[in-house]
Amino acid sequence: MATDPTQSFVPLEEIRDGVVVLKDGSLRAVLMASSINFALKSSDEQQAILSQFQNFLNTLDFSVQFYVQSRELDINPYLELLASREAGQKNDLMKVQLREYIGFIRSFAHDTDIMTKSFFVIVSYVPAKVDVSKGLKSLFGNSKKKNVLPDDAFEEDRSQLEQRIAVVEQGLARVGVRTVTLGTNEVVDLFYHIFNPNEGKKALPPQ
Repeated sequence: MATDPTQSFVPLEEIRDGVVVLKDGSLRAVLMASSINFALKSSDEQQAILSQFQNFLNTLDFSVQFYVQSRELDINPYLELLASREAGQKNDLMKVQLREYIGFIRSFAHDTDIMTKSFFVIVSYVPAKVDVSKGLKSLFGNSKKKNVLPDDAFEEDRSQLEQRIAVVEQGLARVGVRTVTLGTNEVVDLFYHIFNPNEGKKALPPQ
């Protein structure tokens, strides 16, 4: 008996212009969100943040999801950068200090898993014309036909989604959280690491 490929169990149909289109025809936008060091806030500030966040949730009349992704940090590019600076350093004392620092970082990374956390908000839009049962059937491999939204229908649905994105952005801004909507490449990278958690590390940005 033939076995359906793994892709048939993934609810994604396509990623178009940064928008995730599911097999049931509904849309998702992914926003990356900044973090707040809540523990360093005063009790009054903490209470204000909680109150604003509660108000934000109460104003929503659509579904959102909050997702936190932890990925191991790849420090090799950073170590290579330090090594290149060491090689070009003319001050002997600075050269020694850089070498010792590189050794410390390499030893620390060997003994400790250095992780980075990213925060995301997923905003959804389900068009009234969507047949939810179709999406369920596709999940179980009963539908092999590719469902591609016509351009005019996609633009209409995306306009509705963007209105919801604006509501989320404004609501989180009042809490002190900045957001940015991911583009196609960023969304593809995010989902790749969701479905392949053991592959790849996030590189430390150059200093």
